[in-house]
Formats: sequence, structure tokens, C-alpha cells
Amino acid sequence: MRYRLDVVAHEVADVVESAGGWIFDRAVAGWEVTVLVPGVGTDCRALRILGAQVVDLESVMAARGQGRRPDTVAISAAVCDKDARANRGLLKALHDGGVEVVVWGDSWISPPQHRVEPVAHHLSVAAQAFKVQALTAISAAPSPSAPIEVFRTGQSLFPPMGADLVPAG
Repeated sequence: MRYRLDVVAHEVADVVESAGGWIFDRAVAGWEVTVLVPGVGTDCRALRILGAQVVDLESVMAARGQGRRPDTVAISAAVCDKDARANRGLLKALHDGGVEVVVWGDSWISPPQHRVEPVAHHLSVAAQAFKVQALTAISAAPSPSAPIEVFRTGQSLFPPMGADLVPAG
């Protein structure tokens, strides 16, 4: 049985730029990685380069996530800011504690009752190379990619699924 990572964002570019290396490293480690974005008809080649499957965000949101059982949920703060359903889902996941919750972006403020800490992922050399290719696929100017991606994660009732996120600081 494979671990599952669901990544939620409004734009492919946001996913690639903010979490592309982490997604690649988890996919290479054997995780089933699914990225949920609106308008799957858009060019999702960059996400396939990183080893992710792509699913339409709105169809999953309309179904209230029924049938999805990820071990980790990663979400862009921008999604929580714009979509109350996503924000409620994130808070529920934090409250339940049975899933690893990862957020990127600074705009989301965690409620005081949830301990959300900064963490970092050190990209493998391969992840750095594939992220550059994914950035090229979305026509983003690939600059020398930082070897670290920074997120925030909530404490779950279980130890983290992967040892790839370490406290940032």
C-alpha cells in the first residue's frame, strides 16, 4: 500500500514554484501524489514532470472530498483565503489529527488552538533538476532553485509520514 499526498492549489505555477521539489521527492520515494487544481484541461505537463497525477479541484470540493483518504494534505494558503470550504477542510484535518497537514504561503493564519510550526524540505539534487524542468514547462524563468522549500505543518496524532520535513529555524 502506498502513502498518498493530496496537494491543493488554484494554480499549477504556485504548486511548482512552492512545492515542486518536495512533490518530486515524495513521488520518487513511492508516494502516490495527486494535485487538485481547477481546470484540469489546462496544461498540467509541469506536474507530470514532477511525478504527480492531476485531478479537478472543483469536482473534489463539490463532493466534499468523499473517497479521498490521503496520508498528507498540502494546501496553498491562497486557496484557504479564497475558498471557505477548503479552509473548513483544513481546520477539520488539523482538529482530527489523523493526517499530516502542510501549508505553504504566509497569508493563512492558524487558529490559536492548533500548533502549526515551520518546516523545511531539503530538495534532492534530482528534485532540483526536475523542478527546473517543470518551471520551464510553465514558462517561468528558472532561476537557480533554492535547495530548500519551506512550509508550515500541524501536529498530528501520529508521527510524520515522511522524514523529509524537518523543523525550520
